Amino acid sequence: MVYSVPLMVFMDDVSGNISKQWNKHHAVYMSNVNLPCKMLEKEFCIKFVMSSPHAAPMEMMSAMQESIRKAVESGVFTWDCKHEEEVMLELYGLFLGGDNPMQAKECIHVGLHCNYFCRTCEVGRTKEYKESDEGYKSIFMPGKLRTPAGTAEEIHAQFSSVLALGATEKIKKSVASSGMKDMTTGYILEMVVELGKKLRKWGAGVQAKPEAEVKAILEKQLKDLLQGVMLDDAINPLLGMEGFNVHQDMPTEILHTVLLGVVKYFWGQSVYLLEKAKLLGIFQMHLDSIKRAGLNAPCLNAEYICHYKGGLIGKHFKSLVQVMPFLIQDLLLRTVLDG
Repeated sequence: MVYSVPLMVFMDDVSGNISKQWNKHHAVYMSNVNLPCKMLEKEFCIKFVMSSPHAAPMEMMSAMQESIRKAVESGVFTWDCKHEEEVMLELYGLFLGGDNPMQAKECIHVGLHCNYFCRTCEVGRTKEYKESDEGYKSIFMPGKLRTPAGTAEEIHAQFSSVLALGATEKIKKSVASSGMKDMTTGYILEMVVELGKKLRKWGAGVQAKPEAEVKAILEKQLKDLLQGVMLDDAINPLLGMEGFNVHQDMPTEILHTVLLGVVKYFWGQSVYLLEKAKLLGIFQMHLDSIKRAGLNAPCLNAEYICHYKGGLIGKHFKSLVQVMPFLIQDLLLRTVLDG
């Protein structure tokens, strides 16, 4: 018997705080997506794969991808305790989990702080355009979907421009216009650009080298840094992962996007208006008296929430977002309620 096993792969950085007690490191885990949701969250159903304070995230992801590829080629033979027979497992990556910044790195995207801020599609444009009426509307419409082939082509274009004059500005413009920057080979681009600047520099007693000689030196440096491998094999390993689309197969992480994003901002605005109108005490009474039985996450300590209103975490917002419309009906302006 052959069973197909879809894998959820999770990678993120942990203990990234400022104190000296912990060292920041990256960790990779896997889960079998065939399991029911209530089992997926249990610790003994989560497979620890690797962790390192030194290896770069994409180096670890490359090793993970290679491990899955080898398992796919040979199959995994194991014992089926239910049917009491030997079975073979066929593994494949279904999607990658993680928070938004890590997922952006995994699909060669620079994140929210660029003109084209979405890692899934090409929505956006310049800051001026997005602030216009037409541009603001366009943000809420899906753009052209990104593809692994298109992303690889953009990275190839950046490597092509690294040998030319003004490489810094060309690469900067490319990143701004596409939102694409490969974290795996980014250091190679930076080193070649810096070397090009030194070779072309001229001044008192310093003669700039001829352009042909500069390009020859840069090409050799680039080849040495790639260590004899082709560029396609050096850039993000997830781009060429079979049956996996790095731009489509990363579900949006809802904690920072929803609860610590839009919900947190609505909460901050609501609390500001309640305090200004001296109605926070009445809001606390509303919150304390509401019935909790039907809540998905009954974390409603009214006194704590109102006292530490600026320091709430995800579980508080998960509870608040379910009850807020009922608590503020007669306390806030209609425009806020409509929002």
